[in-house]
Amino acid sequence: MKYKIPWAKPYFYGNEARYVNDALKSTWISGGRYVDEFEMRFRKTIGARHGLSVSNGTTALHLVLLGLGLRKGDEVIVPGYTFVAPVNMVIVNGAKPVYADIDPYTWCVSPEEISKKITRRTRAVIAVHIYGNCCDMKGIKTAAGRQGVSVIEDTAEACLSKEGDRFAGTIGDAGCFSFQATKTITMGEGGFVACRSKDLADRLKIIRDHGMDRNKRYWHHVVGFNFRLTNMQAAMGVAQLENAGYIVAAHDKVVGMYKERLEGLNGVTFQRITGSVSPVIWTVAVKLEPRAFRVSRDGVIKKLAAKGIETRPGFYSFRAMPAYRAGRLKVSEDVGSKLICLPTYSSISERDVDMVCGALKSLMR
Repeated sequence: MKYKIPWAKPYFYGNEARYVNDALKSTWISGGRYVDEFEMRFRKTIGARHGLSVSNGTTALHLVLLGLGLRKGDEVIVPGYTFVAPVNMVIVNGAKPVYADIDPYTWCVSPEEISKKITRRTRAVIAVHIYGNCCDMKGIKTAAGRQGVSVIEDTAEACLSKEGDRFAGTIGDAGCFSFQATKTITMGEGGFVACRSKDLADRLKIIRDHGMDRNKRYWHHVVGFNFRLTNMQAAMGVAQLENAGYIVAAHDKVVGMYKERLEGLNGVTFQRITGSVSPVIWTVAVKLEPRAFRVSRDGVIKKLAAKGIETRPGFYSFRAMPAYRAGRLKVSEDVGSKLICLPTYSSISERDVDMVCGALKSLMR
């Protein structure tokens, strides 16, 4: 279905096509100078000590978990409310996901809930920065640090967000980024891993390239994968990074427009952003209380779609999906059943935001 107002839409600033064509003409379409340039620029942009590009955000998570050497019986604490990728990658690596509930206001995983879930088998915590908001990294690192547990940041939804003076993805032991088509910075697909440790980054570079010795071709130290980024994708990423300041300002403007029209309405709640967080909101999400609307949350999505407005529901709680065998996750279940994600992208017009908000208000009691 084609929507008049899509949920997300990439925006290109001018150099994307030029750089991609340059990569094509160079004949270096797999690796090449744009890959090196993107890695350098992105590390500098977020202040990462070490880091490497990868094929997408999911392989970024997979790679880090491989680098930690997880074994069968190891446990990794994950949020009860998140996109499924981090949980799938824990399972793929042979470990057991342990679900921690989220904060009812920030919608990010709760440090207190993490503390309750840590056991002697816990190897890592994956902190997912939901919708551009940042987790309480100080609290999470304190909880994990007592047991020597690694902290991985899933920053797919929070590229360029900051907690204090640190960029999301550079606070834990490793940070995983996504540049998929809907993301704040995009190259269609693509990802990045920021590492605190040079040793971890070097280990991940070997695994990323089939486990092959970087100085001895076809000599493989470990079982590896092909998780590399292409030169053409990196070329698009370089062009996007040139406009990082504009992207941040544009997303702030979109959030401001929605808050001006919807904040304070009875039955409509925005995600809470704490004072230490400077978010770059990936998608504007609001929690709808059923008592305030004439139709269910899913009914709201269908009614808006009928008017040409694309929205998305919140993530399903893992308890709701039989494949994941999660226990009760009270807050995750509540948030997942009531959230709606509104159209959010750099080029959305004030007129279109008016249309979205007007359509939503028309469904209220």
